[in-house]
Amino acid sequence: MTEPLISVVIPCYNQGQYIDEAIKSVEEYKGQDYEIIIINDGSTDDFTNKRLKELRDDGYNVIFQDNQGLGKTRNNGIRIAKGKYILPLDADNMIKPEYISRAIDIFNADPGISIVYSDRHVFGDLNILNKVGEFDLSTIYKGSYIDACAVYRKDVWNEIGGYDENMPTQGLEDWDFWLSAAEKGFRFFYIPEPLFYYRVLENSMCRLITKNPELKNSVFEYIGSFV
Repeated sequence: MTEPLISVVIPCYNQGQYIDEAIKSVEEYKGQDYEIIIINDGSTDDFTNKRLKELRDDGYNVIFQDNQGLGKTRNNGIRIAKGKYILPLDADNMIKPEYISRAIDIFNADPGISIVYSDRHVFGDLNILNKVGEFDLSTIYKGSYIDACAVYRKDVWNEIGGYDENMPTQGLEDWDFWLSAAEKGFRFFYIPEPLFYYRVLENSMCRLITKNPELKNSVFEYIGSFV
């Protein structure tokens, strides 16, 4: 078999009820040049563990590990990824299949572009279109507005050294990653269309951070000490 062009890396912690939707959204992509890597980050939920074992038995590449947190789990998956491009996808989210093909076309058209991101359709407890806008350095310094679900060259991850595994609170590793990418001069490309679905629930990590000022401030202070 030829090496995959793109690796979709899916961390999963107690989200087994959504994993099939995430996988299906990737498999609707018509190309054959991709791989899916699923990492079970020490799930404690019986259903999740059972479903991920079933997927492994069905031939999916499922890695089981003790709980290590989102940043390290993403790194573990990307480290073994064979693709030239990386697409991190949370287990409770979904992509539109054209996200992959559009991103690859953009990379092929301009080798100077390293990161492709898009708008997102927020669903779950909310139902909104989130238009994130063109890349702007001053804006991203103020806060995270580009989601982890972007397509980027694996060279970006190699150059940065991966996601920060030492953040005081999990959930904003992607912001720190984009800041590092911008500081190293990697170019971003914005697609003004919603090419992935972002699930928001009461217990979503993003909501837990937003609702807890101490957690949010600890992350801002930690990242601010490096920029």
